[in-house]
Amino acid sequence: MTKTNSQTLFDPVLVHDPVVLRSAKVSDYPAWHALREQSREHLTRWEEKWAPHQATLSSFKRRLRSYERDRKRGGGLSLLIFRQSDDTLLGGVTLTNIRYGASRSGLMGYWLGEKFTGRGYATAAVNAVIHHAFEKIDLNRIVAACQPENGASQKLLENCGFSQEGIARNYLKINGEWRDHLIYSKIASDGSLQD
Repeated sequence: MTKTNSQTLFDPVLVHDPVVLRSAKVSDYPAWHALREQSREHLTRWEEKWAPHQATLSSFKRRLRSYERDRKRGGGLSLLIFRQSDDTLLGGVTLTNIRYGASRSGLMGYWLGEKFTGRGYATAAVNAVIHHAFEKIDLNRIVAACQPENGASQKLLENCGFSQEGIARNYLKINGEWRDHLIYSKIASDGSLQD
């Protein structure tokens, strides 16, 4: 893979109406911080517990440098989700732990600010990343996980063509406690986009 191709594949701008996805910039910090704070109670039900210092500008910059390292080595894709009509930040989606060779797989994660849930934004964003992963990066398999109590996330994954494979016990530490997660997957032969 040439440097130009790698840069295009791992720093794309993806458009799937009604959203646009792109890499985060330092200038996104105020909107990111505000959205994370406004949605703190909603997000901490489903995410790793965040210490206050993890929401600072310096921590955000460190996160961007980490994303850049993953992007450069072809190991990850971290994008923010914006509403196409007015460039409002809605959330984020990642495709990490990308493996090549016989595996050709990646792990998908996503989050959305609480006030933007239930409007199809996450579905559009996930479908955009699925399409990019299968059609551009040439992956064969995408895996995603969600807690059994997160019915909205289960519905999102199923609407995007993922199939439930089973349960992983104590899979992730969420809000200070080890939690079981349902494991979902989608493979390239399933097709890249769902209606």
